[in-house]
Amino acid sequence: MSNYSIKHLEEYYQVYRKSIRDPENFWSEIAEEHFMWHKKWDNVLRWDFSKPEIKWFEGAKLNITENCIDRHLATKGDKTAILFEPNNPNEDAQHITYKRLHERVNQLANVLKDHGIKKGDRVCIYLPMIPELAISLLACARIGAIHSVVFAGFSSNALSTRINDSDCKMVITADGSYRGSKTIDLKGIVDVALEDCPSIKNVLVVNRINSKIEMKEGRDQWLQPLLDKASKECKAEIMDAEDPLFILYTSGSTGKPKGMVHTTAGYMVYTAYTFKNVFQYRENDVYWCTADIGWITGHSYIVYGPLANGATTVMFEGIPSYPDFGRFWEIIAKHKINQFYTAPTAIRALAKQNIDFAEKHDLSSIKVLGSVGEPINEEAWHWYNDIIGKKKSPIVDTWWQTETGGIMITPLPYVTPTKPTYATLPFPGIQPTLMDENGQEIKGNQVDGRLCIKFPWPSMARTIWGNHQRYKDTYFTAFKDKYFTGDGALRDEVGYYRITGRVDDVIIVSGHNLGTAPIEDAINEHPAVAESAIVGFPHDIKGNALYGYVILKETGESRDHNNLRNEINQNITEHVGPIAKLDKIQFTKGLPKTRSGKIMRRILRKIASREMDSLGDTSTLVNPEVVEDIKNNVI
Repeated sequence: MSNYSIKHLEEYYQVYRKSIRDPENFWSEIAEEHFMWHKKWDNVLRWDFSKPEIKWFEGAKLNITENCIDRHLATKGDKTAILFEPNNPNEDAQHITYKRLHERVNQLANVLKDHGIKKGDRVCIYLPMIPELAISLLACARIGAIHSVVFAGFSSNALSTRINDSDCKMVITADGSYRGSKTIDLKGIVDVALEDCPSIKNVLVVNRINSKIEMKEGRDQWLQPLLDKASKECKAEIMDAEDPLFILYTSGSTGKPKGMVHTTAGYMVYTAYTFKNVFQYRENDVYWCTADIGWITGHSYIVYGPLANGATTVMFEGIPSYPDFGRFWEIIAKHKINQFYTAPTAIRALAKQNIDFAEKHDLSSIKVLGSVGEPINEEAWHWYNDIIGKKKSPIVDTWWQTETGGIMITPLPYVTPTKPTYATLPFPGIQPTLMDENGQEIKGNQVDGRLCIKFPWPSMARTIWGNHQRYKDTYFTAFKDKYFTGDGALRDEVGYYRITGRVDDVIIVSGHNLGTAPIEDAINEHPAVAESAIVGFPHDIKGNALYGYVILKETGESRDHNNLRNEINQNITEHVGPIAKLDKIQFTKGLPKTRSGKIMRRILRKIASREMDSLGDTSTLVNPEVVEDIKNNVI
């Protein structure tokens, strides 16, 4: 299909219209022309959102690893598939070719089989960002095992919850991991987790940091000696289109984590097609997504999407601040990165630093900049555009979720005119709509509402592992026959979408619905402010009042705080209106965040409301110590 790569805005509209008018034919053409199938599908799509039940490419037979590796061997065997950049800049980068990746995946797949892992078994992967992490995903997929990656920064409690929820039989981990100047004892965390995980039979351990660890007899084994003995050939298990590929847990806003189940064929087709177009990937480009494979971004846009396109994908083990705040920019210059995909949290942190960190590196190789994880605020967008992209590399501000499997609303570089803070237009095949509180669709432009999707797309999660009812209740009951994203959005005069934040981040003050995102944007416009978060707290007269947590840049820390509070509220008045002024502003050193960079507003709401005793588990935060500091200084 010639339009696998969309080149112009007019062409985007043509492709988009076709994808909406005749979705089955649209996806069928892409699937047929760009992938290897053992058997073609009997039916492109069957769906019923009331159940909800979604099946794509029904009856098709395939293996995703043949599409990500085997089919490239004849033409790209010696091309770098994975470029590994270690935590320590003095350690050599590794270039793993498609041929070598094929061998390593097969060896690990054979080790898994030797340990009794078979099609349909669940394998928990708790590894740092080292090549074995990507190889473990692919080895599971090779033999039809279902991988469940848990980010290697989660606590033992979070790990055991996820292992038990899906009855994993095996854990693949490492002795430890490097994180900047620190090391983390991963094996110790696994040992504690497994005190309460009866389903685990084997633990395979990668030696990464050469630490002394306890090995439990009959359960734990070093991985490398097993790989050395394993064959480099392993026939791929033939999978059904709708066989589960992986489970990935996402924090529920309430209750235990939700194990989102992604299946094989639709996920493959959609991640490959979005990767190709959102990043305008060309042969010999070097692409880098800074996410961790512990998150959906890493699954879709470090492993499966890039490899399905025969791309070179970078895996980075370290952090943006080690050995200094120029590390990202140094890596871009070193490997001549063409597409760079990171989170607004990282952009804001780096924008606070001396501009020399970025300016001293040659960033001219960059063709496309990407943003993911939350809506990017205007100040960060401009810094990213001006300083990193030199105003010549378009920013793709991508909106999507763990549940969606792939990018849903995004500009296409050199195709869609960008607009700061706007995710812009739906990707082909995606049919967004805005709904009001009464369940009515909101027509026209210059409107805002709750963001829903009207029609299935190939990479959507099919269920929550072991709890289909929860899947239905969470995503398909708020609005009849629609997938509810949980996000609010506005649509501007030309039909561009801007995500305004979680709908539960809308605060009603004196009868006015106030979204937190525009207020936070206004606060962040103040030159002394680095970042902010707004929550509601009970108020006798207004019902709710607004409480702001504000992190200052170094330039603001010595300023008179009362003056700063007045200036911040003046900014809000100017940008949003006096109704949105904050009753309380607490200056803080940090905000409680999940590992994917989301601010845990639930905790901030409880503190602002002085409900200190019911904060819940804070161990999975990237910075749990911040919570104590905020509690001690609450206003």
